This record gives sequence, C-alpha cells and structure tokens, in this order.
Amino acid sequence: MEAHAQNPVVDSYLNYLTVSKGLAENTLAAYCQDLQSFLDFLDEKNFPIEDASDQTIFLYLVHLRSKELGNRSIARHISTLRGFFTYAAEECGFSKNPSEFLDSPKIAKTLPAVLTQDEIGRLLEQPDINNKLGFRDRTMLELLYAAGLRVSELVGLAPLDFDPQTGLLRVWGKGAKERIVPIHPSAQEFLSLYLKSWRLSFGPLDQKVFLNRSGRGLTRQAVWKCVQRYALAAGVKKHISPHTFRHSFATHLLEGGADLRTVQLLLGHADISATEIYTHIQADRLLEIHKNFHPRSRL
Repeated sequence: MEAHAQNPVVDSYLNYLTVSKGLAENTLAAYCQDLQSFLDFLDEKNFPIEDASDQTIFLYLVHLRSKELGNRSIARHISTLRGFFTYAAEECGFSKNPSEFLDSPKIAKTLPAVLTQDEIGRLLEQPDINNKLGFRDRTMLELLYAAGLRVSELVGLAPLDFDPQTGLLRVWGKGAKERIVPIHPSAQEFLSLYLKSWRLSFGPLDQKVFLNRSGRGLTRQAVWKCVQRYALAAGVKKHISPHTFRHSFATHLLEGGADLRTVQLLLGHADISATEIYTHIQADRLLEIHKNFHPRSRL
C-alpha cells in the first residue's frame, strides 16, 4: 500500500516507515490519517509545518479535545507527531523538534477479556465439521487458540506455511516479521485434513489457507463474524473477538507454568512489556480466587 499526504516531508516520513520500518498496512494507514489531520489543522491556520512549535501542537491537541477524542486517541496522535518531528529534525533539516517534551495523557490500563478453558471448549465444538464451511471454521478456531494468532496472521496463512512433518507453523507478524510456532496434535490434525481434503472444494483462487465460498482469501471481518456467531451459539456472554483467543492462549500458557519469555516469543511481541499484561490478568485471578475461597476472606 502507498500512503500519501499533502506534504513532501510527510510523504518522505511515510515512505521511511514503509521501507525501513516495514510497518503493516493498517498501521501505516493510521499514521497517514493522523498526519493528514494535523496538516488539515495547519492549513486552516495558514501555518507551514516547518514552523510548527510546541504552542502549535498544544493548540492542535485542544482542537482534538474539542472533537471529544479520548485519552487513548490523543496519545496515538501525540505518538505519531513525536515520531514525525523526530524524523524531520534528523533527516529533513527541521530546525527544531516541537514534540520533544510532549507528554502523553495517562491511559487507564484495561485488561483484555479472557475465555476459560471450558468456554474455549464449547466454542470449538460449535462448527459442524461434516460440511466444508464448518470444517474450515473449526480449523480456524483451533489455530487461533493453538498458536495465539492475530486475525491478520490467520487470514494471511498460505498452505506452505504449515509443515505437517514437524507440526510447525510459519507466521508472518507485524512488520512482516517471521516466527515459527508449534501447534498441538489436535490442531495439526484439523489443519492437515482441511488442507488435504476440504480446501480444494472451495475452488481456490488465492494462495491462502482459509477461503470464502468464491475461493478467495477470507477477510478479517469474515473471521470476526464467525467468532461472534459461534460465541453466541456456545452461550458465551463475554464480549469477544478473534483476538480474545490470543489473550486466552497466552493466559492459559502462563497458568500452566510457561515462562514469560517463551510466551513473548510465541506471541511475536517485540518488547516483553507487551507480554507482561498477562501477568496482571493472573494476579487479578489469584486475588479473586483468594477472596472467594479463603475461609478468612469469606468472613
């Protein structure tokens, strides 16, 4: 994907993110949208981006607040501007970096929804594996939980990414980073049988593992709808998405005794701080168990 804005320096930065950083399309599109919003604001004020100061950014943040954006969205805009102005000062000759001392608003840490092992089991049993759509869906759900895949990683899988001899799955994560993930025998069996006996019945037109009725690769939205449908059928009351399987995968591994570094590698997190949120989930669960079951707590 080629992202463009209305300024050559911004375009240069977006090209840098594409070529040097290898950002995913959706991430790049978000950067482009945020920077275009800033450019539109400057155009209204008839103010060149090269002369932007910390006061300019302050006024822009007030403008964003007036649109009732929350702290999380504001923080994303600040992060985008900080990255852009750092690049512009180092690579494009901007005389100053007005974002250098910019503080991001505090964001309340929200813990992701996690399914219990019983809920996972009920969900996996919902697709009718006696027809091609049901078998495809069961295989997708198995992989989401067995490998902790992001939905973009799931729909991006190609048949050759699975090695049935070793049971290993090659996954292309954020920034086109490759990682190898083992999957358990049950998921291996479903994936092997799907690739061997069911995938061809979709009349493949794309080199993707999971296809729609027309033989094209499934979209993320289609997977999301599948998860919603089967969650409803399984009686799962929580608000979940395909990403909930990833959270559950990590949480259940840690509960089973896996170390944080291993879970980080399996998830493909570049920074272990992104994985540490699952230790908070564990701590909250332990506190809840202690509260509910310790005899002195019940007093």
